[in-house]
Amino acid sequence: MRSILSTLLLSSLLLSSLMADFYPPTVSSEVTNLKGNKITLSRPLPYKGMSGIIIHNYGSKLEAISNYITYQGGNRATTQAFEPIAHDELPAVKPKVKIHDRVIGGYLYNNILVLAPDANTYKLITSSADKNWIHPDLYAMFLSKEGDQIPTKRNLALFAGEYQVGLIYIVLKGKGVLYDPVSRRYITSKTLTGLPSQGQFPFYTRLGKIESGWFSRDATGTYYNTVGNIR
Repeated sequence: MRSILSTLLLSSLLLSSLMADFYPPTVSSEVTNLKGNKITLSRPLPYKGMSGIIIHNYGSKLEAISNYITYQGGNRATTQAFEPIAHDELPAVKPKVKIHDRVIGGYLYNNILVLAPDANTYKLITSSADKNWIHPDLYAMFLSKEGDQIPTKRNLALFAGEYQVGLIYIVLKGKGVLYDPVSRRYITSKTLTGLPSQGQFPFYTRLGKIESGWFSRDATGTYYNTVGNIR
């Protein structure tokens, strides 16, 4: 009975740490000024490091995503080229920005990949909020296809682009963090309790070991060291 009560208490503490104010909302704004790749927004975003998109008006009621943005604080942001999914039959959109273009901060932030140490932690996280949770099995298969065995900023960005992922929820020692794969910045963090002392390497997946190719070396390490040193 004591063991059951302890488990319930730890689960309750973990869930209470996963609640509101951790997930940034999607915010609409517009470009009010620009100079090079620096733009001014009509409305600030909630957290530094958030990414977003610019929807450029090409005239004749034609709009398209033209750029990514990274929010720098205040009303300031910087732009970078938007990389849509390649399609030979569709024309490429040339990056353009002008005053009054629409901005959506936190674009696709409702689609979240979870990197967790075990199945129980994954279940607690995904049951704590109504989001479009991207299962780590998909990411594990993607890594195998790419020839990688551990998460990196590069392969997280590639995966996010292919699978329309807005944020990566990473469980670290004693806390959870939200990582934006477009801006490559950590957005928010939250203290977590009741986490396992060790975790499945390199992260929880139902597929087991990630195979990365005939000539690759087996990756070694621990879950917490691996996700705590994503580069």
